[in-house]
Amino acid sequence: MSTLTLISKPGCHLCDVAREIVDTVVADLPGDADVEVVERSIFDDPALFEQWWEKIPVVLIDDRLHAHWRVSADRLRAALTDETPTPTEESA
Repeated sequence: MSTLTLISKPGCHLCDVAREIVDTVVADLPGDADVEVVERSIFDDPALFEQWWEKIPVVLIDDRLHAHWRVSADRLRAALTDETPTPTEESA
């Protein structure tokens, strides 16, 4: 099982967009892809705030940075399914 952590804050437009992308990608994953999604606010944890306040939204996969500011659905899908997106998928 993989854990995808979305680090965000209330009232953040980019966070709302990232949440929609995460929800859509995870819902469309093959049945054998087991992904737990956790959302954490920088306002609930001073350490998260200190580390990420200027980069939110932040997506971590298994505690490793995957993306910040903008989340690509194709790149996220590839990371969660161990596939490499083609350049046309990445830029779409």
